[in-house]
Amino acid sequence: MGSYYDIDDILTDAQKAPCTFEVAGPGLGYLDGNAGGDLKKGSKVELPLWLGEMLAVSQRMGTPPFIVLDIPTALSHRVMNALKADPRTVDLRALAPHFYLLGARILELFEEEEMVEILSETFKRRAAEIADHAHNPRGAMGEGVEFLRGLDETERQLFRAAHDDAKAMRAWMGEMKRK
Repeated sequence: MGSYYDIDDILTDAQKAPCTFEVAGPGLGYLDGNAGGDLKKGSKVELPLWLGEMLAVSQRMGTPPFIVLDIPTALSHRVMNALKADPRTVDLRALAPHFYLLGARILELFEEEEMVEILSETFKRRAAEIADHAHNPRGAMGEGVEFLRGLDETERQLFRAAHDDAKAMRAWMGEMKRK
């Protein structure tokens, strides 16, 4: 769990996650589009991650959990396979604006060793591409525009930091040449 006051953590916890109800929910039909009705056992609904986590872990001794939390679509096997093939072609922002933070939260809840490897490798490969675009402003305006649009918030912060550093370095080099 991240910081209570961090807006990125709040937005990450608000991401929808698929959940399966293990018990009937009287009066909760509105979660499934049945206003005024009951939610049947086995119903699949999408709940905010924070709520799904709370309902999945809150149980009395010897009783099953209220719900079973599933991995969000943004981190599904299909997405993981696409990231393994070529992480630079995947629009992470369309999947989840806080993709890596969502991955970190999910990995706190699930033991997915393969996902850890895929997300680490994805970040490394995309970080190199991001640094290239940040240091080469003409590249960022040309064929790299589509790639830059697909950056999640963590990658956007990395791009801004790398771009600002490159800009400061060029300014410093210009000053050194004048002296």
